[in-house]
Amino acid sequence: MEYRHLGRSGLRVSAVGLGCNNLGGRIGLEDSRAVVHQALDSGITVFDVADVYGRREAHYGASEETLGAILGPHRDAIVLATKFGMPMDAEGHLQGASRRYIRQAVEASLTRLRTDRIDLYQVHTPDPATPIEETLRALDDLTREGKILYAGCSNFPAWQVADACHIARATGQAGFISCQDELSLLARDALRDLVPAIRHYGLGLLPYFPLASGILTGKYHRDTPPPPGSRLSAWIHLADRYLTDANWTLLDRLNTVARTHGRSLTELAFGWLLSHDVVGSVIAGATRPAQIEANVAAAAHPLTAEERTALETALSGDD
Repeated sequence: MEYRHLGRSGLRVSAVGLGCNNLGGRIGLEDSRAVVHQALDSGITVFDVADVYGRREAHYGASEETLGAILGPHRDAIVLATKFGMPMDAEGHLQGASRRYIRQAVEASLTRLRTDRIDLYQVHTPDPATPIEETLRALDDLTREGKILYAGCSNFPAWQVADACHIARATGQAGFISCQDELSLLARDALRDLVPAIRHYGLGLLPYFPLASGILTGKYHRDTPPPPGSRLSAWIHLADRYLTDANWTLLDRLNTVARTHGRSLTELAFGWLLSHDVVGSVIAGATRPAQIEANVAAAAHPLTAEERTALETALSGDD
């Protein structure tokens, strides 16, 4: 396993991280335990969860609870990352990034995760109702108190990342060390503005959906319904977004690159992401230990210059 520093911080992270959104939700405790232990055995140190993950009817926080129950003596060996800000109740009262709510949310996450500190505490989504100055000050206070070690953001547009970084520097606060956003061979919008901003301000990128919800594993096929039990069979909005004629055409080109260079699509997906200097850890979910083994193996062999050029040509649509 390769390890990197997350942005310009001192936090070292594994090149592959485990997205824990399936724990306690799509998979129960024992299956979750098998997934977590496989991740630990594979050298994964980044475990990324959120307070809103694993919702079961009116019960929120199941993914954090499950991860907290499993980690036990392994807690100090990992980078425990969680997120806050999404609605945690049906009425929408428990959400946002105000000082008051952050105080409530962090204590709840610490309890569910059975820990005394969170290594990376991330704002899950921008809160238009709260000034970013208030959010940054609250997170800085938590850092000084030792309840969190670092702060990050998720799903922030480039201008809000820049704004937050300017304010943190001007006020002498710790600020964000990372930004989490979608990035894959099939979803490259972040390259336009977000990645340049992250690079400029010295943040690290934590890409999620690296396999485009499984499309880059080869499990989906043109003119064939998504397999029962797959993510795209349950999340119709993702299927409508990903299973387009343009993406199928791009997949044909990517498959050609893979065959030419003796690679799998998964290897190309991880290799391409990890070739970007701002990427710290690629956050990939799993429901089975075998998926973790495949992800770690795919990330183990960096792309050659020739492979990177072939990929960029395929992505640009040039012959």
